[in-house]
Amino acid sequence: ASFTISLHKVDNTTVMIKLRPGVPPSCRIRIKNVIRSELKIKPGENVTFTFTCSTPEKYFITEIQKNIDCVSGPCPFGDVHLYPAGLPRLNRTYIWDVKASTKAGLELKFSTPWLRQIEPGEMCPDSISYNINSCIDKATVNIGTFCRNGSVSRIKLLGGVVMSLHLPWHSPLTTSGFNIANRASIKRLCVIESILKRESSITLMSPNYPLGFPEDELMTWQFVIPSNMRASVFFHNYSLSNCERKEERVEYYIPGSPSNPEVFRLSDSQPANIAGSFNMSLQGCDQDAQNPGILRLLFQVVVQHPQVDENVTHLVDLSKERNMTVTIHLEGWPSHIPPMSEPICLICKDPRSCDRVLTLASGAVYRISFLCKDLSRLRITAEKVISCGDIRWCQRRISSLSVPKAITQLPIRLHRFIWKLLASDLINIEIISPSLKLQQHVPEQRCNKSYSYSIVSATPETELNVGVFCPGGFIEKIQMRNNVTISLKTFGKGFFNESNHQDLKMSFVPHIKDECTFTVSPDPKAKVYLQTPNWPYGLPPYVSISWYVIVPGKQIARLGFSKDRMGIACETGRAYVNIKEETPGAEEIVRREDELLPEPRNMYHDFWVNVSNCKPGDKMQLTLQFWVAFADKQIDLGIILAVVAGAGVLTAIGLTVCCVKKKKKKTQNPMVGVYNANVNTQMPGKKGLFTKGRQNNESHVYAVIDDAVVYGHLLKESNGSVAPEVDVYRPFDGPTGSLPPSPPPFSFKKHIKRSSNTEEEPPPLMDTDQDTYTFAHQKSGQSEDNGDVNEKDKGDTSVPLLENKEQDGLVE
Repeated sequence: ASFTISLHKVDNTTVMIKLRPGVPPSCRIRIKNVIRSELKIKPGENVTFTFTCSTPEKYFITEIQKNIDCVSGPCPFGDVHLYPAGLPRLNRTYIWDVKASTKAGLELKFSTPWLRQIEPGEMCPDSISYNINSCIDKATVNIGTFCRNGSVSRIKLLGGVVMSLHLPWHSPLTTSGFNIANRASIKRLCVIESILKRESSITLMSPNYPLGFPEDELMTWQFVIPSNMRASVFFHNYSLSNCERKEERVEYYIPGSPSNPEVFRLSDSQPANIAGSFNMSLQGCDQDAQNPGILRLLFQVVVQHPQVDENVTHLVDLSKERNMTVTIHLEGWPSHIPPMSEPICLICKDPRSCDRVLTLASGAVYRISFLCKDLSRLRITAEKVISCGDIRWCQRRISSLSVPKAITQLPIRLHRFIWKLLASDLINIEIISPSLKLQQHVPEQRCNKSYSYSIVSATPETELNVGVFCPGGFIEKIQMRNNVTISLKTFGKGFFNESNHQDLKMSFVPHIKDECTFTVSPDPKAKVYLQTPNWPYGLPPYVSISWYVIVPGKQIARLGFSKDRMGIACETGRAYVNIKEETPGAEEIVRREDELLPEPRNMYHDFWVNVSNCKPGDKMQLTLQFWVAFADKQIDLGIILAVVAGAGVLTAIGLTVCCVKKKKKKTQNPMVGVYNANVNTQMPGKKGLFTKGRQNNESHVYAVIDDAVVYGHLLKESNGSVAPEVDVYRPFDGPTGSLPPSPPPFSFKKHIKRSSNTEEEPPPLMDTDQDTYTFAHQKSGQSEDNGDVNEKDKGDTSVPLLENKEQDGLVE
């Protein structure tokens, strides 16, 4: 197809058709028999041409420039038309260069749907955009780039203007969308009018954004808002220049304000909840010639209806808190912020100081209100720092890790509360939950509460994610060596009710050996699952973790591991699992990373489980999980038979005494020795420790009985009812130690019970501070004897002490 463009000389318009940048010249322009790569048509010319390809829009663009002189001649007020007609369907840029005096200025008025300012580099949805530049003498200031469908209705400019309209080749637009309204002296760089008729949000930028507002200039935005609406201003991005004279500032003219203009620094919280229309001006300063800096501003204006509860204030008393901040924000902040074009929830410290995010500091009392239709979209995030620099001053101080009522009483859901526990070297941190205790969140034992704690222990070099915990478990205490961060996170609305029962506390303690130590006090009827920190990514290299499990006195603990091996190969060092009961002389069970972990086994006393990592190789990680279950102790059949036999013996003794007393009343014969073939008649030697099996013989029955001397006191004290005492070993239930088993050195030679069916015997009595009254079982290899005295014990004159005869079940 051929195209004919005819330009009138009086229109002062030039048309240029040229190749698009970066496109190969695969298409040409043909004028008669001449082939060209571009075409320029000047005022007064008439040109007919064709393209050598069927899709010229892929290769060519068109620029149409019209010069308008409003200085030496009359200014053509009214609508600006798209001229000339009949242009080929190419991407087009219309440029209107209007010359005007700085004393008069120009006013550009835009037809509906008006304009919306966009940031540099942003594209308009329909690819139609306007660019406006102000020309003062020889300087050019970029007022901004705009799309259609906005709120900007007019722009007044000081001096001339260069207006550009960019249209895509397929655009059906036939009008420019603006007119030159009149000339007016404004005595400032520009005035931008924005009309907002309904709830909305707009974004505007200072001229030359982001390169910098001109030095010592002044500009104004006029916002036309219905009187029944409320407007709030928020600065989202700004920077300041280096001023030599004056001060950069923002001035507001608010109808009805007692102090117009209201002056604010750019760093201040800007006015909010403004009723009706207002003006806002940006004033620059005289800049330092050597280092001018950049003054720029991007801000948002939010318009919405007055909220029903905007006059309802909520008291937030943080006067007694220390080192704490409370932030109220929209859900998803800061990773997700809704588009600025949407109406938003506002939080106000006072009727005119509102923001999308409000941070309150401890040590003060606040009265806040909300400009928000749906408070369920708001969240609270709080942070508190507790530190210790000298253990002498803070060792006995116990701090509560509970959410203050000033926060829980707000009509907003708590999203997260973070405690940062900071301590200097050689000071460690202890977390306790005396009544609720903590449950570790593991796949077999998931938390289902309304909140949970995420605990992280960290140094500048390493970070140990201790795990996720919730209330209602069996972990009484956690000790950690490094600084600790505890994050309470809520789920659903149940936290408001459960927050009254928080009992998590912390204190600073002297240095501990392991990176982390857990004290576990399980419910005797429960099965407890525990796993190593940093799950599932594995323990850091060379880290040692310990668990101290408390076994109830009448229970037996069953300890088992969820897998049969550690599942790692060490590149450097060795990894160990140590298990040791907290009883004197207890044997330590040790497994290395290349060995099978212990089979499930019974633990009769409080015990330690220690996991010590090496430096794993081949990207392998040490993750270990174990479980503890409980069962009641079973009464041994031998004990039952011994009790019955003892009762029978005492009954026989009672009958014998009665017979002897009757006989004495009749005759006063001398005492008679009665031979009993079933009794050992060997003369008793020096007493030693009772040997195993003694309850199965009758060596404690005397052949010669003097009822008045030997048994009279028993009959008198028991009133004829004697409870037999049996020499049965009972485990020690006294106080226990507090240190975990030491991880073995690399040269450690382990001692392992090869069969879980082999009965383990405690060692002989040891004279310790904690376990003074303890009987020892027979040593391995010691021969059994039905007599009172063992040959190996003939020289032993010691008598074992009894803590309580009736409790230990022993008879002399």
